Amino acid sequence: MNREYNPDVLNCIANLSNDEVFTPPQLANQVLDMLPQELFRNPDTTFLDPFCKSGVFLREIVKRLDKGLESTIPNRQKRIDHILHRQVFGIALTELTSLLSRRTLYCSKSANSEHSVSYFDTPQGHILYTPLHHTWQNGKCKYCGASREVYDRGTDAEQYAYQFIHTDNPSKIFNMTFDVIIGNPPYQLSDGGGTGSSAMPLYHKFVEQAMKLQPRYLSMIIPARWYAGGKGLDEFRDYMLNSRQIRYIVDYANSADCFPGVIIAGGICYFLWEREYNGECQIINMKQDVLLSKDVRPLNEFDTFVRDNQAVAIIRKVLGKGTQTIDSVVHSRNCFNLISSTTGHPTKRAGDCVLYSLNGVSYIGRKDVADRDGILQRYKAIMTKAMSGGNKPSSEGDYVVVSSPNVLSPNEVCTETYLCLGDFATKQEAENMISYVKTRFFRFLLLQALTSINISKDKFSFVPLQDFSHPWTDEMLYSKYRLSPQEIAFIESMIRPMD
Repeated sequence: MNREYNPDVLNCIANLSNDEVFTPPQLANQVLDMLPQELFRNPDTTFLDPFCKSGVFLREIVKRLDKGLESTIPNRQKRIDHILHRQVFGIALTELTSLLSRRTLYCSKSANSEHSVSYFDTPQGHILYTPLHHTWQNGKCKYCGASREVYDRGTDAEQYAYQFIHTDNPSKIFNMTFDVIIGNPPYQLSDGGGTGSSAMPLYHKFVEQAMKLQPRYLSMIIPARWYAGGKGLDEFRDYMLNSRQIRYIVDYANSADCFPGVIIAGGICYFLWEREYNGECQIINMKQDVLLSKDVRPLNEFDTFVRDNQAVAIIRKVLGKGTQTIDSVVHSRNCFNLISSTTGHPTKRAGDCVLYSLNGVSYIGRKDVADRDGILQRYKAIMTKAMSGGNKPSSEGDYVVVSSPNVLSPNEVCTETYLCLGDFATKQEAENMISYVKTRFFRFLLLQALTSINISKDKFSFVPLQDFSHPWTDEMLYSKYRLSPQEIAFIESMIRPMD
């Protein structure tokens, strides 16, 4: 049997690297589908992708315009010339991606080549790339926050000083306005912290810069961590959650559903912001290519944005009881002032405390232990402050969320690897709290506030505080909050049981 196979090279490129996440054509078209399709039948609509990598967005826009303008500009060459010269514009991230994007759009790396499908007077055409340097202030770039130690690379190496955000006035790049700004920006930059693996988010700077241009429509694919966390994202999150100009958010809890083989903790979303829109947002939950649910609701209903529509109904029901939440009793990180790498000694000496750390159980002198919250002589319920398995589902699609829940007795302490969930006068009360932590109910509500691997005190704001004079089971909690069989099934489909 003869089979035709015509692979899209941009689909292949999309799977090459974790460093710059290239957009598969299918995903680019899903984003374009959110726009009013009459835009592609208007010869005056202008489009900008200010962070071109493969040029896939511009290519798919041109394909739609080519079809949409058939009756307005019947001659194919004149139509292509009009689209490429008057409607479609891009700014490349690097010199390499500028060449790749021009090859994608013009069929030539030089827009003034004889091979270009539409002739320009310059090699760049309307896909610009200008090599820039960072503007250093106190060891950081004043525009993007890049570390001078990491990115001051001399004159020959790529600087990653992205043109669109390294200016106070982005409108001067093309000296024109745009109806649509769309694309997939860089997500992060190394900030030189930790052992070199620490990175700061960057994508929000591109969103904020694009909004300065006041397009009619703005759509970007970005990590979903801004929902509830992320370094330096507080102002951005506050703006997004209180904006009434966001018409759609399409949410993928598993980034691999958008970018095969690429794991981005917290998942991925893309959104449509409209300058003239004023209303609530339609949240669309997706898993692979399957629509899970959609609902129109305010983004700022809670301090943390809850991504899952089905979870919102459960949270409303639980918080409707008006009870205190667990974040009111959880202690802030590192309450004994012992960093994660702290190691004790194997033999107990007089007056020593028992130490729980990454290396297991050992002993540490009392003078080396702080008792910031006055809980050393009490029973403590603890668990690790990093999410079990990372913030991504298992191969079965469910989560464990917490790991190593345990009870510490008086004179027992832990490093900052662990989070102290509460302190008690009796061991039984602490053990009863651990029984609560192990329930699917508890872990489901905690999960709704997590978009990264780190669990902090504020992430327990959806988890109601209980009476710990007795242990808890899921059945007791489902009954207490009158959850429906459908709600129970939803929780149990997401959360794996614990021993």
